[in-house]
Amino acid sequence: MEQVRIGMIGYKFMGKAHSHAYRDLPMFFPDTAKPVMKVIGGRNGEAVRRAAAQFGWEEASTDWREIVLRDDIDLIDINAPSDAHKEIALAAAKAGKHLFCEKPLALSLGDAREMLQAAEEAGVKHMVGFNYRFAPAVRLAKKLIEDGRLGRVYHFRAVFLQDWILDPDFPLVWRLDKRVAGSGAHGDLGAHLIDMARYLVGEMTEVVGMSETFVKERPMPSEMTGLSAQGSKDAPKGEVTVDDATLFLARFANGALGSFEATRFAAGHRCTNGFEINGSLGSVKFDFERMNELQVYFKDDPADVQGFRRVLATDPAHAYSEAWWPPGHTIGYEHTFIHEMVEMMQALQENRQPVPNFHDGVSCQAVLEAVERSIDEKRWISIADM
Repeated sequence: MEQVRIGMIGYKFMGKAHSHAYRDLPMFFPDTAKPVMKVIGGRNGEAVRRAAAQFGWEEASTDWREIVLRDDIDLIDINAPSDAHKEIALAAAKAGKHLFCEKPLALSLGDAREMLQAAEEAGVKHMVGFNYRFAPAVRLAKKLIEDGRLGRVYHFRAVFLQDWILDPDFPLVWRLDKRVAGSGAHGDLGAHLIDMARYLVGEMTEVVGMSETFVKERPMPSEMTGLSAQGSKDAPKGEVTVDDATLFLARFANGALGSFEATRFAAGHRCTNGFEINGSLGSVKFDFERMNELQVYFKDDPADVQGFRRVLATDPAHAYSEAWWPPGHTIGYEHTFIHEMVEMMQALQENRQPVPNFHDGVSCQAVLEAVERSIDEKRWISIADM
């Protein structure tokens, strides 16, 4: 497959990120199947037409069902709000379209499993959007673990800290509505931490958690897009029905222990998405706000130079870096989406399932729901029971 014709449902924050990835991919990865940006879809006709012109799509549509059924579309990219994922994915799979779906895969584990089953029965390729896996520094952490250079892994601790809804008068955007988003910081931010843990350390066996909604009501919005919104503090208020912060502990199948914290109430933290892994031979630390760097420690270094070292993952020795700039010239957030789409396009070229795929989405959803069940029942929950 030399070209992949794309129909994309969604045109705001993630729609822009995905569009940028499709546009830049052929320039830097010319040997990969070329994305063809056929049609972008959304409910607001005027807004989606503007997005099509701005992002570089051939057409715009307000009917996602028409997009799914078009004969000139190979791949359906779903980055609409979470409550729309399942219906679109099921229809697209039935129409024989390959699938890319943003995380979290669905509003519930049952829905996620239904989406996976539909994709497998249709024989289509499927991928879920965990873009942080694709930072070169994260790939380096993965390699160090796989090569045994950290030894036996004992600890995985992760945080995803934001502060964009700290103001109690910030409007009640869709991400704060459980009917649309499924959950709050837990499903939005915690899903990334869960996937990172599974990618780097392995499967979890049991979890126990706690959560809190600090601001119970917020003004209704007059306009919203991405992580921003407009509204008046005097507007009628609606109930916040998701968590503002969720923390949980986990045990891994390999014996490691994990701690996870996801919050939108960490003042001063714009996007502190980080992890630390401690093993018998060394440790690594990563913070997405310094995404080109990995802090690495090896305990067998000579005593007089022991300590964490900063590795700048921009040399050609690191994943994807050979496609970009000379060593030391950094890349940014948008490049994780380009690398993600490289995996999708290469998988279609090679007739294989991309990674991460809907199996990973289902596994992530199982952990998310186990944590929620633990909070409700105030006890440890086994992942095997989900």
